[in-house]
Amino acid sequence: MTHNIYIYMLIMAGVTYTIRVLPLTLIRKEITNTFIKSFLYYVPYVTLAAMTFPAMMDATDSPVAGSVAFIFAVILAWKGASLFAVAASACIMVFLIELLPFISI
Repeated sequence: MTHNIYIYMLIMAGVTYTIRVLPLTLIRKEITNTFIKSFLYYVPYVTLAAMTFPAMMDATDSPVAGSVAFIFAVILAWKGASLFAVAASACIMVFLIELLPFISI
């Protein structure tokens, strides 16, 4: 059984290495296509959002508190608040909403 684990780890390492090396070897000149450039520009933000959003909903006692804090954080970020201010305000918002006795869904 432990022999299979090493095979799985080797395959996983090979796939990860291939995914990272192929773009370096296949693309030698600068990317000029605006669609591809904008796609590559937004990939880190989308990945971070896809990992963060479900955690925000599961980390609170109620999904309502997480949703309200998320909307509040988006509004603050849209207005130009700093990352620390947005994160701290969302945490405070969750705390205040969970203090309300009627939010126990």
